[in-house]
Amino acid sequence: MTNPLTDHAPDKPSTYRRVLLKVSGEALMGAGSYGIDPATVDGIAADVAAVARTGIEVCLVVGGGNIFRGVAAAARGMDRAQGDYAGMLATVINALLMQNSLERQGIPTRVMTAIQMSSIAEPYIRRRAVRHMEKGRVVIFAAGTGNPFFTTDTGAALRAAEMECSALFKGTQVDGVYSADPRKVPDARRYDTLTYRDVLANDLNVMDAAAISLARENRLPIVVFNIHEKDAFSRVMRGEGRFTTIVASD
Repeated sequence: MTNPLTDHAPDKPSTYRRVLLKVSGEALMGAGSYGIDPATVDGIAADVAAVARTGIEVCLVVGGGNIFRGVAAAARGMDRAQGDYAGMLATVINALLMQNSLERQGIPTRVMTAIQMSSIAEPYIRRRAVRHMEKGRVVIFAAGTGNPFFTTDTGAALRAAEMECSALFKGTQVDGVYSADPRKVPDARRYDTLTYRDVLANDLNVMDAAAISLARENRLPIVVFNIHEKDAFSRVMRGEGRFTTIVASD
C-alpha cells in the first residue's frame, strides 16, 4: 500500500495541485468550551496562507460545532431538519471569520454557500469555485451540502470530489486516527495508514460513513492530523509530522 504523503519528497509540497482542508468548528474554540478564539483562527489562517503561497490551490470547509450542533439539538427534542439548518448558518459565521483572518494576511478569498445569502457570500457554483482557485484565491465552502441530515464531513468529501482535489486533509484535535479517543483511553492504538474498508468495518470515529464512502468511490485520500500543532498543515503537506492516511487497499 502506498502512502500519498510520505512517498513524496518532503521538499516538494507542490506535488499537490489542489487540496481541501476540513476544519471542525470545535478547533476554532482554542482552549475554550464554546465560541471562537481569535488567536486560534489566526493561527490556522496563517498555516493555510503559508500553503497557498507555495502555489497549491486550497479550499476549505469549516464546521459549526463551536456554535451550534443540529444533532445535539435534535437529541433535546428540536426538529432535526431545523437543527441542521441552524448548524449550517453557524458554519457561515465561521467561514466569514476565517475569510477575514486570511485576507488580513494578504490572501484573496471567496466564501461560497450552499444556501443562498447573496449579501455576504457567493452561491456555490462548481465551475466558479474552480475558477476562483485557478486565480489563486482560497475558497471557503459554507453551509455544508445545503441539506439537512448531512454532516460537514460529508460536505467536505463532496466538495473535494467536485473540485477534483488531490487529497482531503482533516484537521482535528489529535494527531491521527485512533482505535478509541486517546484523550479518554490512554492505551488507544494509533494508525499510520488505513483503508476506507478498515474505517467502515471497525466503525472508527474519524468521519461519518457517508463521507468515507464518498471518498472511497472517488479514490480520494484522506489525511487526518492535529490542526493545533505549529505549522501543522504546512508540515503535513510536506509529509512531515504525525498523521494518518486513509486510502484504497490497492
